[in-house]
Amino acid sequence: MSAARAGDQAAWRELYALHHRRLTVWLRSLSPGDAVDSADDLAADAWLLAAEKLGGFVGSDDDFAGWLFTLARNLAANSQRKAGRRRTDATEVEPSAEMWGLARDDIALVDEQDATRALLSHLSSREAEVVACIDVVGLDVASTARALGMKPTAVRVARHRALVRLRKILSESDL
Repeated sequence: MSAARAGDQAAWRELYALHHRRLTVWLRSLSPGDAVDSADDLAADAWLLAAEKLGGFVGSDDDFAGWLFTLARNLAANSQRKAGRRRTDATEVEPSAEMWGLARDDIALVDEQDATRALLSHLSSREAEVVACIDVVGLDVASTARALGMKPTAVRVARHRALVRLRKILSESDL
């Protein structure tokens, strides 16, 4: 962290490599905000904001993930508020995969993300965020607590309740 704070580009690239994929996957698991803000756009904005505020960050390498996810969560919340004001919901379009240059693996990945979002939609927003942080992107309890502004005990309780609810839903459905 000290090297990244001092402007070492290699240290910044290492932080990016460690956290970017998890951050993007986590943002995709959240309920969509404004249709013009994709998860990739929000992740890029979070990294830009992190670069601007890195000098004021206090913490270790382990604390950085929680801080970065907090920045991204705030940006996603702003996007959701903007969507409510603008009402820019995407319309359903069924283009062929070939038209967009998608491979079969890309389509399967989108289907998996849709299934994950559908399962998470059965949970409260708090429980869904906890499950997305821990089980989808692999943050630890401490980083999740920091990112979501919760106590670690509350994170563990919310995750437990969410997993119990998801097990029940999955046992009752054909998923």
